[in-house]
Amino acid sequence: MFIKKIKSSLCQILEIIGVGYKASTNPQGSISYSKLGFSHEIRIQVAPSVRVFCLKPNLIRCTGIDHQKVTQFAASVKSCKPPEVYKGKGRQYRNEIMHKKQGKKKQ
Repeated sequence: MFIKKIKSSLCQILEIIGVGYKASTNPQGSISYSKLGFSHEIRIQVAPSVRVFCLKPNLIRCTGIDHQKVTQFAASVKSCKPPEVYKGKGRQYRNEIMHKKQGKKKQ
């Protein structure tokens, strides 16, 4: 009797918040392109064991079998433009709770 062990793939979803911020991938899912308000487009090479899909221009889905590589890639993508503490613009995980700081107070 043979027992097959099926590994479920891990999924990390990143959300891009901000006017004009976009993401796209090539059809194979091996290169990720992002426009994040810089003068140039950011290009990130994806590890072979990780696949990246853009569900919408503001949603990035990272999938793969290896938990460590998927979360490491998602963290490296997030580090390109982490969420701003005052307005909340940038990249964040889908289920992440952002605590915004209070701005200047008028007297």
